[in-house]
Amino acid sequence: MRRPNPVAATAAALAACALFVQARTAIAETRHRVRGSFIEVDGVRLHYLERGPLEPADPAAPPLVLLHGIGSMIDDFLLSGLVTRAAQRYRVIAIDRPGYGRSSRPRDRLWTPGAQADLIHRALRRLDVSCPVMFGHSFGATVALAYALRYPVERLVAASGYYYPTVRLDAPLLVPPAIPVIGDLMRYTLSPIVGRALWPLWLRLIFAPRGVARRFRPFPAWMALRPLPLRAVGEDAAGLLPAVLAMAPQYANLRVPTVLVAGTDDRYVSTRAHSVRLQGEIRGSGLVLVPGAGHMVHHAASEAVMHAIAGQPALV
Repeated sequence: MRRPNPVAATAAALAACALFVQARTAIAETRHRVRGSFIEVDGVRLHYLERGPLEPADPAAPPLVLLHGIGSMIDDFLLSGLVTRAAQRYRVIAIDRPGYGRSSRPRDRLWTPGAQADLIHRALRRLDVSCPVMFGHSFGATVALAYALRYPVERLVAASGYYYPTVRLDAPLLVPPAIPVIGDLMRYTLSPIVGRALWPLWLRLIFAPRGVARRFRPFPAWMALRPLPLRAVGEDAAGLLPAVLAMAPQYANLRVPTVLVAGTDDRYVSTRAHSVRLQGEIRGSGLVLVPGAGHMVHHAASEAVMHAIAGQPALV
């Protein structure tokens, strides 16, 4: 008998994986309803969702912009109930950051937190939004902070953010799909499948020590594991350390009303090494620590987050 050709066997296996990923991607995109609108800004097709009361309870309330974390999308804010609650008072604009959800991510630039903040600012100007309340979660908090360092904001609310260059144990898993050529091959074949297998562990990590929120369960995992979002995840993860290293010297100069929200038991991003430290650098900033909550603090304590957005932080 002829021995199997390992190269041919590997190629066949990768081809089968590619077909499977292609099929799952098509199914995910077909089943996932486009919830918002699109705006073209600097060559980026940016997807955003806008909600708000027909007659605001407070006509003077500024617009509220929501920025999601790494590997996420607008759906997270919808499932947490944050959009619905906030829209009772604010004009709410939730944005799929470049490469996530339904937004594109051209390869013609480095998508640092600052570059994403610049893009979002230009998009908001097109939407007639100035001086908003900026809320960001996780990597979105880093982008919101970069925005506040560049542009006028009414208030900055940053939840479970990453602000200083500390060791990231997840980098070896997240970064490879962004590597040219090899990463391209991985994210169209193996990476989505591996990611789906690890998805339950990932959720347990970011929701720990509490269980995964019941209302989060409909989150469309395969939308987050498509090839483009995986590249966005890898690029964001790879560029995060140098980005915050460059941003950190500016923190003490921030003169914007700021509230930091974090769970006391965040096992993904150290609350002490990031939120507590940043609160000590930004003069007059508030810190809301949610006992027993982890990284997904906007699910665990949405009321505390809403108080912070309103500028009424309180320890919980």
